[in-house]
Amino acid sequence: RLWRALFPLSERVAIIGAGPGGIAAARWLLSRGFEVKLYEAHTEIGGQWSWTNPNSGVWPQMVTNTFREATCFSDLAYPEGTPLFPHNSAVRQYLEDFARAFNVFDRITFNTRLKAIEQVKGGWRIDLAGPDKVWSETVPRVVIATGRFNAPLIPPIEGADGFAGDLGLIHSFNYKDPFAYQDKTVAVLGGSISSLEIASDLSMLGAKRVYLAQRRQRYVNPKMFLGTPIEYRLFTHERGRLALDEPEAFLADSEAKIMEHAGDPSHYGAPQPHADFAKAGSTGSQHYLNLVAEGRITPVGWPERVEGNALLLSSEEEIEVDGMVAGTGFRLNLPFLSDELRATLHLSETYIELDEYTMHPDLPGLAFIGFWSQAGSYPTPLEQQAWFLAYTWSGELARDTETMRAGVEACRDEGHHSSVLTQSEMALRFARLCGTDPALLSDPDELATVRSAATMGLLYRLCGPDALPDALASIEALGRKYRQGTESAPGIVDPEGEAA
Repeated sequence: RLWRALFPLSERVAIIGAGPGGIAAARWLLSRGFEVKLYEAHTEIGGQWSWTNPNSGVWPQMVTNTFREATCFSDLAYPEGTPLFPHNSAVRQYLEDFARAFNVFDRITFNTRLKAIEQVKGGWRIDLAGPDKVWSETVPRVVIATGRFNAPLIPPIEGADGFAGDLGLIHSFNYKDPFAYQDKTVAVLGGSISSLEIASDLSMLGAKRVYLAQRRQRYVNPKMFLGTPIEYRLFTHERGRLALDEPEAFLADSEAKIMEHAGDPSHYGAPQPHADFAKAGSTGSQHYLNLVAEGRITPVGWPERVEGNALLLSSEEEIEVDGMVAGTGFRLNLPFLSDELRATLHLSETYIELDEYTMHPDLPGLAFIGFWSQAGSYPTPLEQQAWFLAYTWSGELARDTETMRAGVEACRDEGHHSSVLTQSEMALRFARLCGTDPALLSDPDELATVRSAATMGLLYRLCGPDALPDALASIEALGRKYRQGTESAPGIVDPEGEAA
């Protein structure tokens, strides 16, 4: 109510997309007095989490890779009884419940697509297409929240266009029916989490044989370790701090932890990772390594050529398969941006030049939500980014043109968008901008709790403009519930603040 008084409902914002990023932006822009309208291309809310959405890569059986409390926003929990790793339908319903709870849902116009956007006097002209009309609006501000993972990318493989397998070659984005592969031989291409999860899915749902073809073997973390969600090991506040402030220490800590969680993949029968942990990289999957050990998934080299239904591999092997599923990433997909905007943003298939992943000094009133590649859950960093946007546009957070230009330079120099980040470092990055970093607390006991807490929305409600009085008690209760098995592990901070 105070912010409504300070910022009357007068300045309009059009938000393009009603997935997690668009909903978070709407919720917090509304809290700062903006008049918000969302436009969603699909017929229901949820973005990626609505598996019937043509822009979603979710398959019907998919569950989250991240535990429940890290896969939600800070001021609404999942209903009691929701599994620790929710089914995709539960996440979609949660997003609808959130939108209804915070006066967002009734502001969404469904089945409406952005066709073009142009900078004009008074703000931005947006060209919209609905089921029975096409129209234009001019609004002072626009938020682009159309998603990072909706334009599949399959790297060129010689002869792939002539692949003769019955089930063809598809991207993981189009993997919707694992039962089509029952009693079939399939090669899953790629070594990231989507590939490992799909290979695991297929091997457990009746595929005759599953190959995992990859260029390099990554280290693989499980979702749970000694009964504890991996977020309490790999995605803590302290780990986010290390990633931002001490990257070499972060890498060393990552290697030590992953060797404890899962060990050397070659011990399971997978290839030996590169000796340099940074070059090997890591990913996650609860079942993959055990399925390799059981002979239900066979790791092989990358396909260099396709002849009929045979793949000739970099490992000088040849395999015959009925189908291929490529978990090989996505390109940035912003087809509605003009050539002029693309030039200003230096847009490519992998890069967009922004101040703190959000705005550009030459494009006032235009913002982008959620356009980075990330390991871990998105809701917490998306919420922090939404705060950064709402605080900046409301004037609560000062960010002048000179500061924004320095942010654009940092984007270029630091190689933003050129690597996969973690939920911990992205959430903390935005929190430091917003004044919501819980490291600002002065009480030593509270700081000890913060350092070892998993990255989740509640962690960033301990201080700052939107602090919650019961956030610390909730974090402590979750810690007691979930952190069993971690207290004596390397790198975990004990109540006195010393490394255990």
